[in-house]
Amino acid sequence: MVLLRELLGETLRRRRRAQKRTLRDVSKQANVSLGYLSEIERGHKEPSSELLASVCGALQVRLSEVLAEVSREVAVHERGEAESLGREALAQGRQVAVLPRPRDKAESDVQEEVARRRRALSAAPASIAQVRSRHRRGDVTDSVVRAAA
Repeated sequence: MVLLRELLGETLRRRRRAQKRTLRDVSKQANVSLGYLSEIERGHKEPSSELLASVCGALQVRLSEVLAEVSREVAVHERGEAESLGREALAQGRQVAVLPRPRDKAESDVQEEVARRRRALSAAPASIAQVRSRHRRGDVTDSVVRAAA
């Protein structure tokens, strides 16, 4: 069984290290004690939604992106557990069918939204005003706006 707090901590640590930032730097910016942030990253503490939003703000990533990444990892673990249960049942001589997870309408909507945003990113804007407009609509991230400025 996988714990949500462990996956969340791993994800936050991965994001922080990808930015080559220290715990001290992120903790100061998020207004969280260094020790507590370390406990979160190691999966020992489960952060409140406010604290998580503050850490995501310090890392300059959207909370929804972090939660989506954690959700995908949970799904991978769930599939792995289902497959291992199936193998165990086969070893005991029982037959078990492991069905693929059904795709729902919401998932296809998300995939369409991701494709739309990628297309929007590939179109080169003519001015910083256009980039900011696309940012307000949610088509581009903060880093794209900073790069265009």
